[in-house]
Amino acid sequence: MVVFPYTIEPLFVGRKKSISTVEESLRKDNLILLAAQIDGSTENPLPTDIYSVGCVGKILQFTRTRDGAFKILVEGLYRAKTKQFLPSTEYFLAYTEKLTEDVTITMDTQNLIRVLLAVVEEYLKFKRDLPPTLVATLSAIENPGRLADTLVKYIKELSTAERQGLLETLNATERLSKIYRYLKTIVEKLSLESKIKSRMRKGQERGGMEPPKLGMPGQEEFKSDLEELEEAIKRKKMPVEVTEKVWSEFRKLKLMSPLSAEATVVRNYIDTILSLPWYERSEEKLDIKEAARILDEDHYGLKNVKERILEYLAVRALVDKMRGPILCFVGPPGVGKTSLGRSIARATGRKFVRVSLGGVRDEAEIRGHRRTYIGSMPGKIILGMKRAGVKNPVFLLDEVDKMSSDWRGDPASALLEVLDPEQNHTFQDHYIEVDYDLSEVMFITTANTMHGIPPPLLDRMEVIRLPGYTEEEQLEIAKHFLVKKQREMHGLTEDEIRFTDKALLTIIRSYTREAGVRNLEREIASICRKVGREVIESGERGRMHKITPKLVRKYLGVPRFRHGKIEDRDLIGLCTGLAWTEAGGEILVTEVTVMPGKGKVLTTGKLGDVMQESAQAALSYIRSRSIALGIDPGFYQKVDIHIHVPEGAIPK
Repeated sequence: MVVFPYTIEPLFVGRKKSISTVEESLRKDNLILLAAQIDGSTENPLPTDIYSVGCVGKILQFTRTRDGAFKILVEGLYRAKTKQFLPSTEYFLAYTEKLTEDVTITMDTQNLIRVLLAVVEEYLKFKRDLPPTLVATLSAIENPGRLADTLVKYIKELSTAERQGLLETLNATERLSKIYRYLKTIVEKLSLESKIKSRMRKGQERGGMEPPKLGMPGQEEFKSDLEELEEAIKRKKMPVEVTEKVWSEFRKLKLMSPLSAEATVVRNYIDTILSLPWYERSEEKLDIKEAARILDEDHYGLKNVKERILEYLAVRALVDKMRGPILCFVGPPGVGKTSLGRSIARATGRKFVRVSLGGVRDEAEIRGHRRTYIGSMPGKIILGMKRAGVKNPVFLLDEVDKMSSDWRGDPASALLEVLDPEQNHTFQDHYIEVDYDLSEVMFITTANTMHGIPPPLLDRMEVIRLPGYTEEEQLEIAKHFLVKKQREMHGLTEDEIRFTDKALLTIIRSYTREAGVRNLEREIASICRKVGREVIESGERGRMHKITPKLVRKYLGVPRFRHGKIEDRDLIGLCTGLAWTEAGGEILVTEVTVMPGKGKVLTTGKLGDVMQESAQAALSYIRSRSIALGIDPGFYQKVDIHIHVPEGAIPK
């Protein structure tokens, strides 16, 4: 038996030397070196019959049997190697060296863990005696070495020699790779056994017995798959260099064992190449009037964006081949940037693909992983094209300003090639290793702010700003889009609920403060839910619920925001200004009071540096013009000036 670190194992100790070893350990520190025999049938092993690498363990519990033997519970602590056995007749005694593991986490390690856990899930389907939460338990282990050692305990099919080989492998990534290969082979054998048993059971049910097919496991199925794959390669229309690459990989695949991990890698590569659209295109709609109607139907306002799309369609109707535009929609949350991309696809008759880049920090997410290790896969761009099935979709790269970079690379730099019309016709993903033409794709990116986008990337895109909606625009959007949408989603009809304009304005002014319409839609949905509950409780379907400002306050509670109003009359020490915010803007009241003091200027209201500097600049201006304004030049020396902005806590 081979014991690994981080595991707890029960052991039966019956040999005289082994019993003496346990007794000596219990007299000292409870530590013991657990090393496996090379040949388990040897009754009285010599030092040469024992593997040199073992695991230092701690005896947690022990019980003594009637015949003097021990039952012990040991916990593996760390790997160790015997350097020299010392002469002893009672028990084995040796100098040992602690072995240091390499638990460096690389990109290969992370991908390997992901595919390994997938195989563990398959393994659990055949092992009902193992805990169903095993995958979740392994996923929570951050140390790759500990993960590997913990997993080995549950794989009963491994031989002593295979377990010993894993114990002697100090590199965690290499150890995980070995476990993956072992487990993959075990799962394939278990799957084949399950199929044979199922076939035999069906034969018995029919009154006969189908003899199991002889030969290499899965060989016939593999041969049939190769024939189908060969036909698929012949049917697929691809560029010459891509076709040559695929045939080259196919010839390699024919020479491989169907159970080898490398065969799976090559097969997945060929399947990916065949699933990509190399010449398939969707037919574009070039009817400008129809496109304008669709855009107006889906979105209110946004004149600049709609004009740009219609201009593109007009030029596309005049020119046979034209590179797809690369647009960047910049605006606050909730103004319809993402949904606008879907609407553009509908207006132009193209397929729509959306990829979120928020939080992406690995360059391989864009350009793909190299095929040098198991679990490699194409990047988000190629996977998006595969999902689209055509080479001219509308491709939305959402939240392009939320990307970051670390030691794994800079995804924003990888996007430079994708979004450059001079380069993207020969885009090369690390996984597919051949050029792919992205020049016909209409790329659209979205961002909340421009300062999060690197200047070289921003330079490649045509920026279209989507300003926040005004109060009037939000009202129109609510009337024509949001109310209808939420009414249908909550199973209500026009005869059962109707919002007045004043009610919608009350929601906009007193319950939402935003540039977009997301919160407005949530509040309308909240009212629809409450009305729906009233309809069910009363049992009166068809009764009209007219939503007024009074009912809005009843359903939504106390207003969250105070709608700004200027003061009715001028007051000394009080003035009104305007401030820009992401939600559109705010009326900013500034209050000033003067008191006896020593010339200090006190600013309150959580003002930023710019606002504080503005206060100092205002005072300096008054001092410089004091004579012209008829003010005593030393007025500020005997007073303290307190400037307070009640709305200062709102970011401006």
